[in-house]
Amino acid sequence: MSRPIRCRIIGMLPEYRSFSPDDVSASENVEMTVDEYEVLRLLDDEGLNQEECAARMGVSRTTVTAIYDAARRKVAEMLVRGKRLLVIGGSYVAPPCDIPESVKIKGDNIMRIAVTYENGEIFQHFGHSEQFKLYDVVDGKIVKEQVVDTNGSGHGALAGFLQAAKADALICGGIGMGAQMALADAGIKLYAGVHGSADAAAKALAGGTLEYDPDARCDHHGHHHDGDCGHDHCAEHNCKGN
Repeated sequence: MSRPIRCRIIGMLPEYRSFSPDDVSASENVEMTVDEYEVLRLLDDEGLNQEECAARMGVSRTTVTAIYDAARRKVAEMLVRGKRLLVIGGSYVAPPCDIPESVKIKGDNIMRIAVTYENGEIFQHFGHSEQFKLYDVVDGKIVKEQVVDTNGSGHGALAGFLQAAKADALICGGIGMGAQMALADAGIKLYAGVHGSADAAAKALAGGTLEYDPDARCDHHGHHHDGDCGHDHCAEHNCKGN
């Protein structure tokens, strides 16, 4: 029986989740886990040594070495073979988001819908959302509503903000691939490509009649990465892993 993987502490979640060659259409993906990304960040970007990296992540130095070797192989595979690199999944625990306690409270058997929100409408750029409106649903009916500020959370933290707010689903307009992967990591169901009234959309989703576009994307940044459209999450202290 194999030993369970110990959760690795992540200090900063990826701002960008996907990278691909500019001169070819990548037909294959390489998946790097968030903890592999973190080791690269700490060793190669911050310049820590392996002992310092291990202390930051709460693992042994030999574990850091193994993670680093795996991450470097994946970067090499992307660069040499022209594959697309995706940063997704892994066994990790990330810093908690600053969410008011009143927002965190959610009763049993309640579905919480989050909507990107601006002046009553669905805000169309997930990564720039300054507010979400949260709707608590019981038996297909909305029983509570509240508007919450993202408190300046960068696009790399919005999925984590929603996870900390205990959202089960998100309704939005355009959204980048990186943000979609981050929401999937956080276990949040995505309903993208929706326009118009936030209240009407939430009511439709609660009743099972919402029309949305599963292929909606924010692609105005090009195909190198999905930067400003939003990415991962600073999750609560629950290990995310395989």
